[in-house]
Amino acid sequence: MKKFWKFGMSAGLAAVLLAGCGGEDGTIEEQEIEEQEIDRDEEIEESEIETPAEPPEEVAEVEFPVTLVDALGDEVVIEEEPQAIVSMVPSTTEIAYELGLADKMVGVSDYDNYPEETADVEKIGGQEFNVEKVISLEPDLVISHESGISTWETGLQQLRDAGITVYVVNNETSFEEVYDSITVIGQATGATDEANALVTEMQVQVDSITEQAEAVEDPKTVFVEVGSEPDIYTTGSGTFIDEMLSMINAENMAGDQEGWVSMDPEAIVSGNPDVIVTTEGGYNPEAVEQIKQRGGFSEITAVKEDAVYNIDSDAVTRSGPRLTVGLLELAEAVYPEVFSE
Repeated sequence: MKKFWKFGMSAGLAAVLLAGCGGEDGTIEEQEIEEQEIDRDEEIEESEIETPAEPPEEVAEVEFPVTLVDALGDEVVIEEEPQAIVSMVPSTTEIAYELGLADKMVGVSDYDNYPEETADVEKIGGQEFNVEKVISLEPDLVISHESGISTWETGLQQLRDAGITVYVVNNETSFEEVYDSITVIGQATGATDEANALVTEMQVQVDSITEQAEAVEDPKTVFVEVGSEPDIYTTGSGTFIDEMLSMINAENMAGDQEGWVSMDPEAIVSGNPDVIVTTEGGYNPEAVEQIKQRGGFSEITAVKEDAVYNIDSDAVTRSGPRLTVGLLELAEAVYPEVFSE
């Protein structure tokens, strides 16, 4: 993974819930998150120090045909190494590019915004994809995602009926599950070495950050705002952000709740977080100031101490390789005194 890091020796969701999107359990699925993240133009800055990566363990070369069980429990047989691939969500697209499959990508979703090369790839739609368009691209493999299956099920079957191989990746809510998705996409595409190397590199980066977080003597309470209109939303347990806060030795103010949840402003004031983080700055430059000026928030420690920050939403919510970038950015925001440049 060609990323560079600042910890070389020290080591929203964008109005995502405008219409009350989400499942019955209050969670927000990846496809619903991604369609709110189109207009971001801020990318995480990269330093000049490359993270050392340990060599992956030896793995057997992929021999096709390959049979894999997908998120639907279906056995998917991939007869030959795919030469033309369609990815239906930004997270699987980012994984594919990190695995060196750029030249094989013939279609991506309307919501793909990273890496920049995706702008030049044919778009196949978003929450409702264009079946005819996908078929016209003649892909050997379509990589779909469990998060959109309720909307895409009929269209995916049409692709199968047209003789196109479809693999549905599991929905991920943790780093370990992302590692699993990277591994299986590597198996499906013949990029097992690259997948193992990418997982190893991410693990090295996570270990470096968590090791540095052990220096934290006084853990801070953090409120992460991933949506502000019409209601304020945050992330509880079972989310990447909650896992990240645990990794950096911080307390999620909403950690006693599950999934993506709404939060009353008065409850935020009462919780009195030491740090407030917003993920909306990528499309709303005033996000930080709006939080500071919110009624009653002047009494919150984070506002009093000017500890209100913006971080890149994609890097902390998108289930792909950039999660480690988001982890570092969050660590630097919460503990600048520990994760200094």
